Amino acid sequence: MIKFGTSGWRGIIAKDFTYENVAIVSQSIANVINEDHKKGHAIVIIGYDTRFMSEDFAKISAEILAGNGIKVLFCKRDTPTPVIAYNIVSSKLTGGINFTASHNPYKYNGLKYSPSWGGPALPETTKKIEKYCVSLKSKDIKYIPFEAGVKNKIIEIHNPSTTYIKKIKELVNFKALKKSKIKVAVDILHGTGNGYLDTLLEMAGVKNITINKNRDVMFNNGAPEPSENNLKELINLVKKESYKLGFSTDGDADRFGIIDSNGAFITPNQIISILLYHLNKTRGWTGIVAKSIMTTHLIDKLATKIGVEIKETPVGFKYIGDIMVNNPSNFIIGGEESGGLTIRGHVPEKDGILACLLVSEAVAMNKKSVTDLLKDIKKITGEVITSRLNFHLETEAMKAFRDKLKDKIPNTFAGMRIKKYINIDGDKFILDDNNWIGFRLSGTEPVVRLYAESDSQSKLNKLLKDGKGFIYGR
Repeated sequence: MIKFGTSGWRGIIAKDFTYENVAIVSQSIANVINEDHKKGHAIVIIGYDTRFMSEDFAKISAEILAGNGIKVLFCKRDTPTPVIAYNIVSSKLTGGINFTASHNPYKYNGLKYSPSWGGPALPETTKKIEKYCVSLKSKDIKYIPFEAGVKNKIIEIHNPSTTYIKKIKELVNFKALKKSKIKVAVDILHGTGNGYLDTLLEMAGVKNITINKNRDVMFNNGAPEPSENNLKELINLVKKESYKLGFSTDGDADRFGIIDSNGAFITPNQIISILLYHLNKTRGWTGIVAKSIMTTHLIDKLATKIGVEIKETPVGFKYIGDIMVNNPSNFIIGGEESGGLTIRGHVPEKDGILACLLVSEAVAMNKKSVTDLLKDIKKITGEVITSRLNFHLETEAMKAFRDKLKDKIPNTFAGMRIKKYINIDGDKFILDDNNWIGFRLSGTEPVVRLYAESDSQSKLNKLLKDGKGFIYGR
């Protein structure tokens, strides 16, 4: 069965993610589009990342959409998801498809579909697509050969970068960056950020060295995830060459990783908090901050102190994007602890490229390191220490854990009383003194994620120990 998770449909290449299944999903998307648009009036942009055969899967999708009378703008090179999103919004397109499995391991590929509003498709849309996927037969799939589509101009080879780069230059203070004369190191992780993040830094006058720009469909036998563990090369480079910052983006450049000048990995939770602080302080922005359920309460505490509103959402940037679209003038920032954010005036989609540039701006304008900016925030909020652990469970253990969450909710964790239970997405327990612990099953991998937050390391360690014991039935 083809199911859309938190961010599109993903599967293992050749097992789940096949030519046949891509054709079925593409025809289903075409059916949903043609329900709402007259034939010949819909335009969809199609992109792809640097994974194995991504451009081939994208061509199949283009052939099928074209065969259904939908004009296709086919990206001339691998393209970040936020670039696809901005092209949808700026050119008022019907939607966009990007072939990517984002930060997942090399054996995965995937498809992200975004309707006309530019954010990831909401459940009401993906359920329609899934319903078509179940009922479709091979005779229902319409297509025209790619070359014929190009010749007939229903498929157009498209450069999506120009308008996106122009927009980023409007959102980021390039003058402050140029004046600061900071130097940064960048790790592209063999993904689509190449030619975007490094190019924009150069346009802003920021000297940079960029590593892992080449295409490697195996991602150095791993995954293009900008996690601390995957950024050892970047961390060593920043420390050895005394760079002010280290930046990284994931496979489709919608997630970010940030390294401070001392080689410290700064978590997405901390970066979202820093950028909220920066945007409020330097631009005077007030209004709404949107964050997913398992994202740090450091943001909540800061929001309370500076007088802005917090809206908490299920996991999945589509929900943050929905809040942004419905509150365009007073939206400040939206983010997820997994490494995605956007700001007012941009797209309702994660943008790791923008995140890195905004961190550059914050350091340049405040004339402080990221670590020092975080210290300034904690003078306002008090200490907040956060951790996330991932546990890969076999099928039986996963089922046992699901059943436990339904039937055996505890009264305490680490000796702390449960004050509130939230289950809008996963299971989150608010404990005494604003400590909390949460459990969530990944929407894209066979993984249980354990989240915990406290005001001291000793309490946090106890929470993590108790949380692990809860997962494994101890």
